[in-house]
Amino acid sequence: MTQPEGPIVYLAAPPFPYFTECGRSVYVPGDAHPSRRDLGMFDLILVERGMLFIGEEDRQWEVGAGNTLLLLPDRYHYSVRPCEKETSFAWIHFRALGEWGVAEEEGPAFADRDRHAGQFGTLPYTIRLPQFGTLPGAPGGSGEGERLLRLEERSLSGAVWERQRLFEELLRSLDLRRRDPSGSPAESVAERTERYIRAHYAEPLTGAILSNELHFHYNYLTRCMKRVNGLTPMEYLEECRLEQARLLLLRTEASVASVGEKVGFETAPYFSRRFAERFGISPLRFRQRHTR
Repeated sequence: MTQPEGPIVYLAAPPFPYFTECGRSVYVPGDAHPSRRDLGMFDLILVERGMLFIGEEDRQWEVGAGNTLLLLPDRYHYSVRPCEKETSFAWIHFRALGEWGVAEEEGPAFADRDRHAGQFGTLPYTIRLPQFGTLPGAPGGSGEGERLLRLEERSLSGAVWERQRLFEELLRSLDLRRRDPSGSPAESVAERTERYIRAHYAEPLTGAILSNELHFHYNYLTRCMKRVNGLTPMEYLEECRLEQARLLLLRTEASVASVGEKVGFETAPYFSRRFAERFGISPLRFRQRHTR
C-alpha cells in the first residue's frame, strides 16, 4: 500500500478541545479495528508497536509504531485488513466546541474570525494537527499519552484537571505550528511582527516602518503573517487597536473620540465606523450596554 499524504485538521480555539476518555488496546494477529460511523468525537490513535490498517471514507493508512492517526467525528472509518502481528496502541477520545475543518495541505485555513469572536469573546487560535503523523519522542511508554493512561485509573474528581492539562500538552506537541521548538522561519518572523505591533499599536505605523524596524521587506512580512495568523500586518494592527479600544471603553471614562485617538485611529468617525463593523455595535452603545 502506498502511504498517502494525510490532510491537515484545523481546530479553532479557545475553547480548547476537551478530553473525554482514553485507553489502550492490544490486538493479536488476526484482530482488526472496529468499523464505526459518525462516532461524534475525535479518536486520536497512538500506535506503540505493531501496525494498524485503517481506512476513513476513501483514504487508507498503515499506522505503525510511532505513528498517530486522527479519526474524524463525522466520518466512516473501518479496518482495511486485520493486524499481521501483535499491535498495541493508545486511543484518546476528545470533543471540540469551536469550529473545525480539514484541508489537503497545510496553509492559512482559519475559522470565521468574526463569528468565533462573537460566540466565544476572543479571536481564534488555529491548532493544526496532521491527520496522519509521527508522535514526538518515543512511540510508547512515556510522555503525555502514557501519563493520561495512568490517570485514567484514578477517580474522575481526582484527575479531571490533570488529564485535561496533559491532553492539551499532547495536542501542543502534535500542533504543526509548534512542532519545531525553534519555530519555522515564517512563524518566527510573524511572532516578531506581532510583538512589535503590540508594543507600538498606538503610534502611526506603516508598511515601510515595519519593514525598516524588522529588517524584512513588507511583502515578506505579509506572507509570514498570512500563513501563521491569516491576517496582514495592517489587519493585525487594526485588531490590536480595536481590542485595546474595547478595554478602554470598559475601564476608563475617556470619551469615545479620546479612546480612538489613544489606540491610534486618526479620526473619531473612522474609529466608530471600524468598531461598529468589527463588533456589531457602536463604541458609545457598547459602553452603555456594559457599564450600567
